[in-house]
This record gives sequence, C-alpha cells and structure tokens, in this order.
Amino acid sequence: MASARPSAFLGLLLFCLILCSFTSAERSAGTGPVNAGQKKYITSRTLRGVGLERNVELAVPLRTHSIFAPYVDSDLQNRWFSFGADAYVNTNKHIRLTRGVPSQCGWLWSRLPLTASNWQIEMEFKISGQPSHLYGDGMAIWLTTERAIEGPVFCSKDKWKGLGIIIDTYANSHHTYAFPRVMAMMGDGNTEYDLGNDGKANSIAACSAKVRRTDITTKIRMTYFRDDFFQVQMQYKGFDDWTDCFVIRNLSIPLNPFLGITAQTGDVFDEHDVISINTHSTRLANSNLPGNAGSSETPSTKKSGGGFFSTLLKLIFFGAVCAAGLAAFRAYQAKKGKPWDAKRF
Repeated sequence: MASARPSAFLGLLLFCLILCSFTSAERSAGTGPVNAGQKKYITSRTLRGVGLERNVELAVPLRTHSIFAPYVDSDLQNRWFSFGADAYVNTNKHIRLTRGVPSQCGWLWSRLPLTASNWQIEMEFKISGQPSHLYGDGMAIWLTTERAIEGPVFCSKDKWKGLGIIIDTYANSHHTYAFPRVMAMMGDGNTEYDLGNDGKANSIAACSAKVRRTDITTKIRMTYFRDDFFQVQMQYKGFDDWTDCFVIRNLSIPLNPFLGITAQTGDVFDEHDVISINTHSTRLANSNLPGNAGSSETPSTKKSGGGFFSTLLKLIFFGAVCAAGLAAFRAYQAKKGKPWDAKRF
C-alpha cells in the first residue's frame, strides 16, 4: 500500500502541472484575464469595395481627435478642439455649426495634427431644417495642413492642401445625380474648388446619400491606410446599416493633417450639427493580407500557440525526470535494505 503512494503523489503532481499549463495557455489566448501590458483590440470589421477586402481592427482610441457631449470643460473650452464663427455648443445635444438662418458660417477644428498613419474616423452628425423651404448649403470634413482659416468653401479656405470631404445638400447647377452629394477632393494648395458646378471638376470620388432630415442617426465613417486605400461609408438607412459610398486606392494624405468640420448657409439654409467624433488608429487584422507579410496567424496567435506546446513538452520532460529519479531512489533504498518511508512525502 505504501509503494502506491509515491505513484499517486507523482500522478497528482503531473496533473496539477498540466492543469496550470492549460490555464496559462487560456490567458495567453485571451480567454483568461488580460494582463496590464497586453493590448486588447476593441473591434474588427471587414471592409469591402471596388478591388478592396480588408479585415480592419480598431487599435488605440485617439482622444486628441475625438469629441463627445458635454464637449467643453468648466472653462467652456475643449482641450483638443476649438470652434468659432457662428458655431455654438449645446452641452446636452450637439455642436451647432450653423443655425437655420441665412448667411451662417461655423467651424470645429482639432488643435493638434493627426499623426497616426492608419486611422478610422466615425462622425455622428445631423442636417435638418424646415421641409417647406429650399435648403443648403452643406458641410465639409477636412484633413489639411492648415486649420481654422475661414473661406468660401463651406466656411473654410479655398486652395487647401490635403483632403476635403464635402457633404453638399444644394445643387448650384444641373447634374445627372441626386443631392445631397458626398464628394472627395484632394487639394494641392493651388487648385480652386469648382463652386459653380458643385466641385464636379475636382471630384476624385463621390456618391449620393439622403443624409438630410432622416429618421435615424446619420453617421459617416472614414477609414484610411496610407498609400493603400481610403474608404467612406454612410449610415442613413437604418441603425448599423452601413452603405458603401466610395473607395479611393493608393491615396496619400499629407502627413500630420488637422481634422476640421465646417458648414455654411447662404440664401438657402439648414441646421448643421456635429454630435460626436470617434477616432481610432487601426491595423490589419490578418497578417496575410496586403501590407502584412507572413502567415495567416496574427502575432498573438503565434505567440500563444507556440508557448503552450513548448510549456507542455517541458512539463512532460520534467515529470519524466522526476519519475526516473524517484524510481532510482527507491531502488537505492531497497538495495540497502531500508524500508520505504512514505511519510517523507
């Protein structure tokens, strides 16, 4: 009976060690508690478009380029954004860039440039007004080398350097497509915006989207990977129902642009509101997609998988050594004629 106790003890020891290895593997794979220094990605989604399929993960929230209610601190300022002209803040609802009256101009600009190479900006906004009158003019989102300079292009300067995303609600001329119109223009610092033809001569991509006076929350999502692609998606049909607007391949926005949102009214008018801006840096989820060399496993998968099997083999080897040592010790004791003392264990 005493001779069975060492074997039982050894089996129990090996069971405990293997159980610890499985627990360690679970934590490495992300099913256990997350270590303080371990990066935890928020979400991932698949982007598709013309010649585009990417699995994108949101990595780090960029607080410097995000804004939410109540928008201002106790000094009625925001640390990361400034606003001006006719814009004002309703701390419970929105930043209103223009009221529903003629000849308004309002802006909201980040104080710091956006330094991330790959990012996603999701903005909730609202364009509304009375249904009985003509409405316009619209609003714009800017990623440019200069900030907060008022001008004729939706309350921002003309001849800008960088990317402008125009949400135009009023057609100045006849077109074969419908308005509101979402249009992208890459400014080189010298080219004027084709105001009379609603930017037709400058457009590098566009789509029509009924974002005015909707029954659900309107949002625009812009995803950018430097020298790879820029995609715009819109939510205006239903909650979490995203419509692909356009994809621009091989786009290079100037380094470290400022983020701005502006709006204006003329003889026709609307209320233009920014409700929130949520910005993240991004990465590709699958390392076998373009831009990531290597196998289809992510770095975290490789690390956790290799670590588990390596640990298990070490534990098996350790158990075998212990068993061999215990057997040798028992043989030595028997050779000397000394009885096995199970109480030692």
